[in-house]
Amino acid sequence: MASADARRSSRSLLLRVSEVIEETAEARSLVFDVPADAADRFSYRPGQFLTLRVPSEQTGSVARCYSLASSPVAGHRPKVTVKRTRDGYASNWLCDNIAVGDAIEVLPPAGTFTPTSLDHDFLLWAAGSGITPVMSILESALAAGSGQVTLCYANRDESAVIFADRLRELAARYPARLTIVHWLESLQGLPTAAQLAVFAAPFTGYESFLCGPAPFMDAVRAALTEVGVPRERIHAEVFSSLSGDPFQEPEADLAGLADTDSDPADAADVAVELDGAVHQLRWPRDRTLVDVMLARGLDVPYSCREGECGSCACTVLRGEVAMDNAGILDPEDIDAGYILGCQARPLTDELEIRF
Repeated sequence: MASADARRSSRSLLLRVSEVIEETAEARSLVFDVPADAADRFSYRPGQFLTLRVPSEQTGSVARCYSLASSPVAGHRPKVTVKRTRDGYASNWLCDNIAVGDAIEVLPPAGTFTPTSLDHDFLLWAAGSGITPVMSILESALAAGSGQVTLCYANRDESAVIFADRLRELAARYPARLTIVHWLESLQGLPTAAQLAVFAAPFTGYESFLCGPAPFMDAVRAALTEVGVPRERIHAEVFSSLSGDPFQEPEADLAGLADTDSDPADAADVAVELDGAVHQLRWPRDRTLVDVMLARGLDVPYSCREGECGSCACTVLRGEVAMDNAGILDPEDIDAGYILGCQARPLTDELEIRF
């Protein structure tokens, strides 16, 4: 194995696995050591994810996104939890092959499935391995927040419950703030929107974060909508398998865009707010917003550049865009002005966008 501080690209790092935890018969957690000189680049917010490069004899490697189940405010080392999926090459390879001392190439933390404040009251929803980003939010809210936290966690049966012991510990430590409800398919069947609506009714003022299989999240969304939870209080995490290589350096794709003296005729003017600063850019209509921002040296959040991870989600304040792939966004998201920067191309001549 290469040394943990050997860089493979300008964005990635080889992280050493310091601990492997067998969570269930189908899931294991990988805990990483982050070198001191990379601590700033690999700081993360509750609910974010890491993109791992997994070796493959057929393609050289595949890239997969795995949520961080650890809490950045509770002193935890970064930890991702991987659950085997049927015919899932990456998840089975990681569960079968990784041992303490191995190093994995990783991209910096990304994702927008994260609270704006840990002091909110939270209604958290998870099914199966969807507990991973939800666990990060739950532990962070309890460690550094002041609100109430309620978790509804659905699984096939008791043996499939990831983090069961940890959840019991937290429930005992925070009896006045944490409520956990387990939904076991073996005992109760699959949850319906009507059943979940009854459960959600007392928590309409809470911030809901949900992650799990699509049918579960569809039922949760329907339940929250039925009891009147506003769209802006419903936050969902969705992942799709990546077909491209997010570890590839983008420079070759950006040739010509960084030339600030050129003024492409078929371009829009866009004001982009990023980390509190506003940048005025010319945006060629045949290039994506992420491409333009990368070419100008801006630290735009992105991971896959395929429209599959949501890292580059942002809001259109003025103007209109077209998107090649917006499947990860709900129609309600799009109606609210959310776009994916890696898929967006300008339709109007002037735009304002906020990350």
